[in-house]
Amino acid sequence: MKAIQTAIPDLLIIEPKVFGDERGFFFESFNRREFAKLIGRELDFVQDNHSRSSVNVLRGLHYQIQHPQAKLVRVIQGAVLDVAVDIRRSSPTLGQHVALELSVENKRMLWIPEGFAHGFAVLSETAEMLYKTTDYWSPQHERCIRWDDADLAIDWRLRGVPMLSDKDAQGKSLREAEVFD
Repeated sequence: MKAIQTAIPDLLIIEPKVFGDERGFFFESFNRREFAKLIGRELDFVQDNHSRSSVNVLRGLHYQIQHPQAKLVRVIQGAVLDVAVDIRRSSPTLGQHVALELSVENKRMLWIPEGFAHGFAVLSETAEMLYKTTDYWSPQHERCIRWDDADLAIDWRLRGVPMLSDKDAQGKSLREAEVFD
């Protein structure tokens, strides 16, 4: 397993070492000891989530203002454009984002520490994602930043009008949103 730096130093692309032959492949998708070495700290994941979505579904940009969740995100079927936005007021990269294609083919994962809003858009006909979180879902503390916030200028690579939940359609701009200190 190796970590690749992104334009925002705290966000890391994680590439597993894949062993493959004519029978298929094998890789270790998570190893606590090795992961701690990559990110420079020990942590506990307390919840695993699995989502399935159709093409042009856009979920996000979500975060929890209290009980923040760090996430390790990967795709097990299809492809998505995964996006993390820095919403840490004291960060030199506040308001900047990293957008990365995660797919079953590239087997990449994205490490998203606390202090980031997260979302994704489905690029394939369907996609299934698994993600680990370091804290439990806390609906009363969940917040959403608008996917189309002009200040963020995210190119979601959509093929048409995105399919959004009501919550995502009601998101706030980054300028209006609660952010981390």
